[in-house]
Amino acid sequence: MSDPIDRLAHIFEKFPGIGPRQAQRFVHYLLRSSPSLRRELVESLRDLSSTVHQCPECLRHSSAKGMCVICSDSRRDSALLAVVASDADLMALERSRTYRGMYFVLGGMISLASDKVTGLRLPELNSHVARKKEKGLSEIILAFPANPEGDATAIRVSEDLATSGVKVTKLGRGLSTGSELEYADPDTLKSALDNRK
Repeated sequence: MSDPIDRLAHIFEKFPGIGPRQAQRFVHYLLRSSPSLRRELVESLRDLSSTVHQCPECLRHSSAKGMCVICSDSRRDSALLAVVASDADLMALERSRTYRGMYFVLGGMISLASDKVTGLRLPELNSHVARKKEKGLSEIILAFPANPEGDATAIRVSEDLATSGVKVTKLGRGLSTGSELEYADPDTLKSALDNRK
C-alpha cells in the first residue's frame, strides 16, 4: 500500500470502534488541518514511543521514570489492590475519586471466542500479590467490566489467587451488564466499589 492517504486510513481502522469511513474522515481532517497540527501529532506519537514506560509495580503506562505517581504515593492504602483489565479502567476508577488503594493492570481479559489467556499477566499478578501480602495486602478487588469476558476473567483470576491467603472480592453490580468501566460515571463506580462482594 504505497498511497499515504490509504496507508494512514488503514492504520486508523485498527483503532477500536473505527471503521473505514471514520478512518477516511480522520485522514481528510488532517489534510485540511494546519501543518503545525500535523507536526504536533507526529511529535506526540514520537514522544509516546520514547518517553512512556510501564510502571514496574502496577504495569500501567506512565511518563514517569520508575514507579508511576500512584504507586509512589505513600498516602495510598496498600492493604487494597484493584486488579483492572487496562490502563483506561484504572483511570476510570481514579476519576471516581472513591478508591484510594493500589492497582495492578492485567493487560486484557479472556476472550470467550478463544478462551485464550495469553498476554494476560497472571504470573506477574501472582508474584505481585505475594510481595504485597508481606507488606500488608488484605483485599484484592477484581475490577473488571460487567460483561461475559469480565466475568470469565474474574473467575480465572479468582482461581489463580485462591491459595494466596488474601480476600478476593468483585465489584458490586452498580455497573450494568455489558458496561465498560472506562465509560462509567463516578457515582456508578462508587456504588460498584461500595457494593463489592
